[in-house]
Amino acid sequence: MMATLFQSPAPCGRRALALAAFAATFMQGVNISLPNAALPHMQGTLSMADDEIGWIFTSYVTAGIVVMPMTRWLAGRCGRRAVFQAAMILFILGLVSATWATTCAQLILARILQGAASGPLGPLSLAILQDQAPPAHQAKVGAAATACMLAGISSGPPLGGWLSDHHGWPSIFYVSLPLAGFVLLVVTLWLSEKRAERNPRFDFLGLATFSLGIVGLQMLLDRGERLEWFAAPEIWAEAVASALGFHLFIIHVLTARTHFLDKALFRDRNFVLSVVMAFAAGFVLLPTLALTSPMLEELFGYPVDTTGYMAIPRGVALVGTLLIASRPAARIDVRVLAFAGVALVVYANWRMLGYSPAMDWRPVAMAGVLQGAGLGILLPALAKAAFSTLDRRFHAEGAALFNLSRLYGSTIGIAVVQIFFYGNTQAVHLALARNFTPYRAAVHGLSSGVGPALVQVNEMVTGQAATVAIIGQFKILMIAMLAAGPLVPFLRTPRPVKQPIADEIAK
Repeated sequence: MMATLFQSPAPCGRRALALAAFAATFMQGVNISLPNAALPHMQGTLSMADDEIGWIFTSYVTAGIVVMPMTRWLAGRCGRRAVFQAAMILFILGLVSATWATTCAQLILARILQGAASGPLGPLSLAILQDQAPPAHQAKVGAAATACMLAGISSGPPLGGWLSDHHGWPSIFYVSLPLAGFVLLVVTLWLSEKRAERNPRFDFLGLATFSLGIVGLQMLLDRGERLEWFAAPEIWAEAVASALGFHLFIIHVLTARTHFLDKALFRDRNFVLSVVMAFAAGFVLLPTLALTSPMLEELFGYPVDTTGYMAIPRGVALVGTLLIASRPAARIDVRVLAFAGVALVVYANWRMLGYSPAMDWRPVAMAGVLQGAGLGILLPALAKAAFSTLDRRFHAEGAALFNLSRLYGSTIGIAVVQIFFYGNTQAVHLALARNFTPYRAAVHGLSSGVGPALVQVNEMVTGQAATVAIIGQFKILMIAMLAAGPLVPFLRTPRPVKQPIADEIAK
């Protein structure tokens, strides 16, 4: 495919840069989901509680969300090669730190470093690819970069499951080191320095208040269950910080003349609705992986590597459908495509409500294929709807917000399903345990005579409660997409454009 994107003949450096840019995009995506299937090994080694598992994902993604908006300003001020090199060096340090982690806190700090370093990689990689490609192939480059990112996210579980099962969980971070070294070497040798002649001022106040709001909310959701919510001063502090951050950001947007998210973005109905629906799509994208792997491993007894392999059909359907849907026929109304994507995702999550320990691998694979195909149709449709009506002057800022919405939807989604999962598990466990009441004497005799048998009964009840609770979380994901569906008819038909704009959803 790369041969069709880049002019031939081409110098060795151009092809190497293209390969390095794709590799960086893939590496950024794959490291989001690599720990997914490896969680049982990591949890045992690092003594992680069940409610700490989600932090492995949210810490990485949230750090990237905070840093990514500064990429354009940093590249203009320091040069894109210098920023790319610094990001790769920090990413490598994050990988090494993760392999050395012996506690949950150390791993989370390493993931924060990785995520912050990954923030500039996507935008800079896409810029390099667009510089290298001829104008006629710009849209193909954007679609390929998007597919590469999603292929990385989708291939993380099978790769991480196989590596952790055969070589230990630190290998999931070691495997990225050669790829990161290759990217750093190519960028150092062949990427020409490029700075903006006149770099515009960056709205640090806007970014700081926005970051305070999203980080405070994320920490509140991640830590609330463990600290019994507002019984802890820390949760109050995080809630106040989040509310203050969003309050100041809104005031700043309404009163400042210039800021990193132009007010004109919010006057375009198609763009606003598409961003909201992209948030819903992100709410489904990663949380499904975060729920499915633990369910298969801990509740249904699948091996770690097999759990990873069962995510492959979803990834193939997602990437394949996205590439096909990136260039739909001009006569197809984008609202039809968006509705079809929403319907497929809803139907897939409805099928997930039928999961049970008695099933084999086929229901999981089928639901994954349907959900992947739905997201693969929905994301390009939303991008086309958003950016076909938006003034081209605001495309760069709009693309950043569109991507941030999708990513933040994933982090919020993971936190929400974790909260409801543990709360519902306790509630269902209590409800099931009440069934022992008529047999209280028998259970009392069992507890006094056969302790291990009572433990086994409790584990059985806990397993049933967790199964009911985790299926309930798939219902939450289905409801989130159902809530976004009614927005589709309010999208306006985009004006005709010469080329599709799938590159707007590229990272």
